[in-house]
Amino acid sequence: MRQQNKIWEYTKAIGTALILALVIRTFVIQAFKIPSGSMLQTLLIGDHILVNKFIYGTPVDIPFTNITLFRMPGFKKPERGDIVVFKYPEDRNRDFIKRVIAVEGDIIEARDKKIFVNEKPITESYVLHPDNPRGGAAIEPRDNFGPYLIPKDSLFVMGDNRDHSYDSRYWGYVNMKDLKGKAFIIYWSWDNNRKLPRFGRIGNLTH
Repeated sequence: MRQQNKIWEYTKAIGTALILALVIRTFVIQAFKIPSGSMLQTLLIGDHILVNKFIYGTPVDIPFTNITLFRMPGFKKPERGDIVVFKYPEDRNRDFIKRVIAVEGDIIEARDKKIFVNEKPITESYVLHPDNPRGGAAIEPRDNFGPYLIPKDSLFVMGDNRDHSYDSRYWGYVNMKDLKGKAFIIYWSWDNNRKLPRFGRIGNLTH
C-alpha cells in the first residue's frame, strides 16, 4: 500500500510539472534556436533565446496545428526596433525572427541601403552591410524599395544582416495575428565550428 501511495504521489508530481511546463510554453515563455545568419551580429547561429509570448498577447492555437483561434490581450503593441518571432507567411510551419522596422501607418522606403521611415532617415547601429550596393528597386528590392504604406495590423520586418536576409522586402508584411512574441534574452549559445559554448553571450539581452 505504501509503495502504491509513493507511486501515486510521484505520478501526480510529474503530471503537475508537465502541465505547468505546457502552460508556461503555451502562454508565457518559449525557447527558440537561431538557425541562420540573417540577424548577425545581434544574434549568432547557435544562439538559443527565450521569447516573451504574452507581451503582445498570446496566440491560442488549435493543438498540433498552425490555426490560431484567437489572441489573448497583450500589454503593448510591437514597436520599431523590437526583435520578434512570428509564423513565416510563406510557410506557417516555420518560425522566423527579424527586427521590426516599421509599424502600421508608417511609410517606409530604402535608398541605396539607407532606410527612411515617414521620410526621415533612421539610425541603425545594429545593421551589417557586407556587400556592395546593386541595382534598383525595379531589379530587386535589397537596397532600394518603396515607399510603402504599412497596412493596419501589419509590421515591416528586416534582418540585421541586411544584405543576407530574406524578409519583408521580398515576401511582404507580417500580420499581427502571426506574432509569437518578443525575443528578450540569450540563455545558451553554441559555436558549432569550434564545438564550444560561447559563455560570454549567455545572459545577454537581445535588442
